[in-house]
Amino acid sequence: MEILTTFFVGLAAATLRVATPLIFATLGEVYTERSGILNLGIEGIMFLGAFVGFAVAAKADAAGMAGYLWIGLMAAAIAGVVMSLLMGLFSVTLGVNQHVSGLGITLLSIGLSLFGFRLVFGESSVLPSVDPFARYSIFGDLPILGTIFRQYLLTYIVFIVLVPLGWWVLYHTSFGLQLRAVGENPEAADAAGVSVFRTRYLALTIGGALMAMGGAYLSLAQLGAFSPGIIAGRGWVCIALVIFAKWDPIRAMWGALLFGGVFALQLRLQTLGLNLPFEVFLALPYVVTIIALAIAGRNAAYPGAYLKPYRRE
Repeated sequence: MEILTTFFVGLAAATLRVATPLIFATLGEVYTERSGILNLGIEGIMFLGAFVGFAVAAKADAAGMAGYLWIGLMAAAIAGVVMSLLMGLFSVTLGVNQHVSGLGITLLSIGLSLFGFRLVFGESSVLPSVDPFARYSIFGDLPILGTIFRQYLLTYIVFIVLVPLGWWVLYHTSFGLQLRAVGENPEAADAAGVSVFRTRYLALTIGGALMAMGGAYLSLAQLGAFSPGIIAGRGWVCIALVIFAKWDPIRAMWGALLFGGVFALQLRLQTLGLNLPFEVFLALPYVVTIIALAIAGRNAAYPGAYLKPYRRE
């Protein structure tokens, strides 16, 4: 019984940690897609956020600056905003195909990150690292809850602040109403005096910052280092989670927890010595995500102006 308790407590704690970067990025994509823009640059923006956050934090730490991890996190958010504004230039201002421009942003972001990593840290067989964010437990030393909720501060921020705030802004503020109106019917929103271009740029800005912070979480908290495989397709998973969530922040959180739980489970199953190829375990979270998307996405009501560039008459 004690072994089972330890197993499930560890699984619950790992689920929260794994889900954190997914919630950051999925929230960002929810806001972006609610405005009618599909940002396939999410994978690259997360990758760039992981690199910029780590590189800036490492240099700030070497310079003896206090709060170097927070400095790195803010730098990552700024990098995400810059890339999202570039996405806005292509998709909002120029009306370029959103699939093509988004994939271009991903390729550009990954290329810049890998080049920047070699430029900043050089060629080395040993990856540089920083002391990551510390973990805290809001339940102190309680036997079970104290272990499950011994999490990074960023995890508490995303669950307690960003998800409820994202839901409230989207459904209970004038900006949220304008955002949804632009995503559903930009012509009617424009006629009502809402700036379609400004609203979409704001959505991309918010989304890009959150996506990059999700990537920075991996390098500044979960790993304390940067590597070429750090994102590992999480951006594409977030695209699926947005559809699974039906463009709702609360449902996005539950979708991220589902993926995080299965991902954490496969890591623990590998340690049990089951006679299966490890590729089976690696594929398990993605297979579950595809199944959940197929079930939940059949009757998904996409925003009315999804993927449609707006041209003012």
